[in-house]
Amino acid sequence: MTTSKPVTDWATDWTHFDLRWVEDPFPIWEDLRSRCPIAHSMRFEDGAFFPSTYEYVREIAYDSDHFSSRRVIVREKKVELQPNPPITSDPPEHTAARKLLLPAFTEKAIQRFEARTRQVCIDLLDNIGGVESCDASIQYAQHIPVLVISEMLGLPADDGDRFRDWIHRLLEVGPTDPIVADKALQEITLYFVGQVADRKPGGHLFEASDLISFLLSAKINDEPLQESHLVGTLRLLLIAGIDTTWSAIGSSIWHLSTNPKDLRRLVNDPNLIPTAIEEFLRAYSPVTMAREVVKETSLGGCNFTVGSQILLSFPAANRDPSVFEQADRVIIDRQENPHVAFGLGRHRCLGSNLARMEIRVALEEWLRRHPVFSLKIGEKVKWSEGTVRGPRTLPVTLGKSEQVCE
Repeated sequence: MTTSKPVTDWATDWTHFDLRWVEDPFPIWEDLRSRCPIAHSMRFEDGAFFPSTYEYVREIAYDSDHFSSRRVIVREKKVELQPNPPITSDPPEHTAARKLLLPAFTEKAIQRFEARTRQVCIDLLDNIGGVESCDASIQYAQHIPVLVISEMLGLPADDGDRFRDWIHRLLEVGPTDPIVADKALQEITLYFVGQVADRKPGGHLFEASDLISFLLSAKINDEPLQESHLVGTLRLLLIAGIDTTWSAIGSSIWHLSTNPKDLRRLVNDPNLIPTAIEEFLRAYSPVTMAREVVKETSLGGCNFTVGSQILLSFPAANRDPSVFEQADRVIIDRQENPHVAFGLGRHRCLGSNLARMEIRVALEEWLRRHPVFSLKIGEKVKWSEGTVRGPRTLPVTLGKSEQVCE
């Protein structure tokens, strides 16, 4: 958490590291939409803008001529550019880098991992056992995507604690502490350099059938991937495949722990779970991305200078009442739901099929085992700060309802 002074005017001096933003950003966004839909702040190197409406988020997301994806995290101090293709690339490089990964993340390809995901959830619930309370984030949600992405990439499941530590240092501490971010990045890079070496001829994992091996043999324009491209893509797949999904799972369980009517509806009608998940994704979208201005332009009366950073908040766009009726209400059977939790444009989340499957299976198994639960009275939920938002702690009481939140 940054130690800078608290914000007094969100329109001219915002920071998403302020504790009020971390714990409950929705009133802040609502206020900004009504009086300053594109806020500005000089707390960040070269200044940073925050568009809070669906319209402006969409315009920026689709405009790669003026807003580059080469920086995807808004930081107080910029760090050296580190390629993690395709997410940090712009056209034309982006097209080939993304196309390479598409076959591995189709709905059909992801179906192969559903049985494994379900077993992971069952095992985690077995480990929790018949206790009266647990932490649904630490003991359940945070393990599921770690174990699933490890399976896809061919990484040791025992390295999960290491992955979670990297994500904490890179995405939560790193945006305000570049030394911590750089150290974590170096460790991730060395880890994947080693994993790639193990799969080359003579390596003990040669001819493995995992996604790392696939990328090692892949080509773009008839040329093998350069190691920097390969390792950068692996960094992206690990980081993007973990924190975003566990945050979405945790937020969904948090909502149900505080809304017993919605909980009862899903327990009584499991067929409603997919529709409810779309609403949880809209209302509690975990991912906020970034852009960097590479060509001067203007939007909404604001002049964007080269080098400025943009906090591209898909969560804020998903709360815009001009697009979503009763935008601040969670309606688990909402039918019209054009949410952008997975982003917009060419950088729309490649792993959306995987994320949806993991969230669905995680909720199905949790509700099957714990049809009645509630947020534990007297305990505090800790929300993550930075690029991804979700509960880092989620203490719940199992088997009875302690709290009603209508």
